[in-house]
Amino acid sequence: MTVDDLLTPRNTALLVLAGALATIAGAWGFQLIGNLPPCPLCLEQRWSWYVAIPLLLLALAFTRSDPDGRLMRGLLAVSGAIILAGGALGAYHAGVEWGFWQGPTACSGGPALDTSAGLPSLSNAVVIRCDEAPWRLLGISLAGYNALISFALAGLAFRAATRG
Repeated sequence: MTVDDLLTPRNTALLVLAGALATIAGAWGFQLIGNLPPCPLCLEQRWSWYVAIPLLLLALAFTRSDPDGRLMRGLLAVSGAIILAGGALGAYHAGVEWGFWQGPTACSGGPALDTSAGLPSLSNAVVIRCDEAPWRLLGISLAGYNALISFALAGLAFRAATRG
């Protein structure tokens, strides 16, 4: 039995779904249990998981009514593209944290807000910075791990989508 025999589109959809669920659960765990509030870029990275998970569930739901597997492979391809986009955002965010490029001014610094026009003071507002990694393991931040996991799962999804 080879890896190709094991990684059928259905098994791959299950594997990618498990990875997606574990990743988003980890993000929520770091936020709620680890007390690491997400920055705006972290929150945007979660959207790919929120879209891909229902698509993967849908792909698995149609397993029996999709004898040639076209629908499942199509949903795997779409899920892979969405996960890949989330991974690209994670790589961008990791680059912001490393200082390779400037991040959004809303969470990475930038010019101060002019409150002289009668706007209320925002001095008490808490902004979670996108350019500071609050946690790293082996030098890789959560955004970096999100990118690595996303690229691996997207690759699996694309591999299964092109088989058949």
